[in-house]
Amino acid sequence: MPMMNLLVAFNGSDGSVAALRYAAALANRLGAHVTALLAHSTHEVIDKRSRWIPKEARALLEAANTDILREIETKFEAERKTLGLTNALQLKQVSGRVDSVLSEAARHYDVLFVGHHADTDDEHVTLHPDRIALMSGRPVIVVPAGYVGDGGLGHTALAWDGGRAAARALSDSLRLLEDGGRVSVLTVGSRGGWPIEDLMIHLSRHGVEAVHEDWPKSHPVATTLIDWCRRHQPSLLVLGAYEHSKFREDLLGGVTAEVLSQIDIPVLLSH
Repeated sequence: MPMMNLLVAFNGSDGSVAALRYAAALANRLGAHVTALLAHSTHEVIDKRSRWIPKEARALLEAANTDILREIETKFEAERKTLGLTNALQLKQVSGRVDSVLSEAARHYDVLFVGHHADTDDEHVTLHPDRIALMSGRPVIVVPAGYVGDGGLGHTALAWDGGRAAARALSDSLRLLEDGGRVSVLTVGSRGGWPIEDLMIHLSRHGVEAVHEDWPKSHPVATTLIDWCRRHQPSLLVLGAYEHSKFREDLLGGVTAEVLSQIDIPVLLSH
């Protein structure tokens, strides 16, 4: 799938700054366009419109929300100037439930870039990458805070179990894999009955040089993937939600969440 129209979720966090920089670098390599979106909610605990809340308290809530958004806008302007995209990059703002807003918006783009969720993020702009990947139907690239990359994809890791989500992740990332040209296919434990050789041939026919590394089912999936990535430092990990019964306990609390909480490279999620 060509990636020519990129969306970045920008909420002022260190992760979103890294996501914006990474998307801009990748867009420069691909000749793509980047749009930034600030999705924010109103106060969900105390409705400032409620009649029992004094007028002064409502005003304070409104001022607090405004200050948060203004601070985020200031960070965005600084990044836009640093990236040299003053005229080419704009920040859209949409209010609503953050994950829902981003999921709906992402359907109109090729891919969504987000920073990894952090406990320090303000509640009004907090997002959850794994939920967005489930809800949006679009690939989500999660960039860890502090990550510095030039958008190059010389070496990519593909987590593979032969399931639907892994196949979707492969399809969503194929344009990037073709651009990079080198992929390590990582399998842990049992997978679909179809020969892995067919996947390797498929990648080869797309001009991708691929190697296969396999571990027995006794190895914990998330730990195995994280350790391998730390040793080999690929530019990107492509990950679909595992569908084998071993991983069915809790999609959001299993492999996906563990990988995102510990990995130090961008991860492309698809479901």
